[in-house]
Amino acid sequence: MNPLIRRAWPKAILFDLDDTLWPITPVILQAEQTLHAWLQEHAPRVAERFSIENLRQARLALLARQPEFSLDLGALRRAGLKSAFEEAGEDLDKVELAMVSFFAARNAVVPFDDVVPGLLRLKSRVAIGSISNGNADLEAIGLSHHFKISVSAHQLGHAKPDAAIFHEACRRLGVAPEDAVYVGDDVLLDVQGAQKAGMRAVWLNRSGSEAHLEHGVVPDAICASFDDLLDWLKREHG
Repeated sequence: MNPLIRRAWPKAILFDLDDTLWPITPVILQAEQTLHAWLQEHAPRVAERFSIENLRQARLALLARQPEFSLDLGALRRAGLKSAFEEAGEDLDKVELAMVSFFAARNAVVPFDDVVPGLLRLKSRVAIGSISNGNADLEAIGLSHHFKISVSAHQLGHAKPDAAIFHEACRRLGVAPEDAVYVGDDVLLDVQGAQKAGMRAVWLNRSGSEAHLEHGVVPDAICASFDDLLDWLKREHG
């Protein structure tokens, strides 16, 4: 872009959550261990019959049979637990208590160091929103006050990369897709999905991956951190 010709600032910036604002794999692994410990204490017949890996494989098999569960991974886990409780002859009323234990641990995320300072700098300039295929609870995590809107696949019934979820987030913010920027860690779900929905898309690539080359995706920007994102916004928009 000609440095003398700059775009107007975007009216909104929307973010993916898991693996964009915080690392999620170690959190899920810990949450599954927390859940299994809860089962050992409160539903021992389930814990004796099913290991963490057994429960995981049963969920994957259930997802293969009922792919609609991909829109709501919490519902998938709940259904998997219900099946395990039934098979073990355990009290089904305990399933919801087990889910409470899991979700408390699942939302015990630790944002990357640059996230909160970056959000504070951005929200003074643009509207901030989130779009997620996961079931993170921004209120439980303690970050909801940074976001004007949050759209999740399990609430909407559409998941990234479907354009519908991007368009719904823009509608709720009252901005056109071309006036919004989406930031995420996945080149297909986040970057390609947002671009096909008419948004500009920034790949937040903290690991130095070259996945965009493998998939033939051309992000509007590639940033390794929120500092890089802010620098790009200033270069592009003055």
